[in-house]
Amino acid sequence: MAQEPMDFAEFYASAKDDCLRAVLASTGDLLTAEDLVAEALARAWASWPLVSRHPAPRAWVVRTALNTRVSWWRRRHHEVPLTQAEMHADRDGTYEDGVGAELMAAVLRLPLRQRQVVALRIFLDLDTAGTARVLGIAPGTVTAHLARGLAALRADASLTREQETQ
Repeated sequence: MAQEPMDFAEFYASAKDDCLRAVLASTGDLLTAEDLVAEALARAWASWPLVSRHPAPRAWVVRTALNTRVSWWRRRHHEVPLTQAEMHADRDGTYEDGVGAELMAAVLRLPLRQRQVVALRIFLDLDTAGTARVLGIAPGTVTAHLARGLAALRADASLTREQETQ
């Protein structure tokens, strides 16, 4: 029993930033993402013997956080529209984990499913099959959304570079 809290503490220290980044990319709001991840991590702690055996515990936390948001929407009987997120970046334009504010803004402009796939594949480094399981979609759909999302991010980056040179 004494080993379980240490295992969770190690998991928490190594996973909290990745999970927050993935949920932020999906929700578009830092404060909401922090609340959702905190709730999901509390649930992970409460079910740690089960979660620790999950093939992708980080993905479990992210999926739980996103499900919590959906449940919140359903309780209020209306969908909360996503607004342009306030970018809570440091003065140099980067987040604590090194992700630039411009990149995060570009990710937030992607359609929801593309944001989710990019967050899980890039930020959490899940493979295609793991991402498909977490989102409940086919692996081919993951590949298609990832390709479209990355193409849109590349196009966004090239437009930004063109505007800066003008």
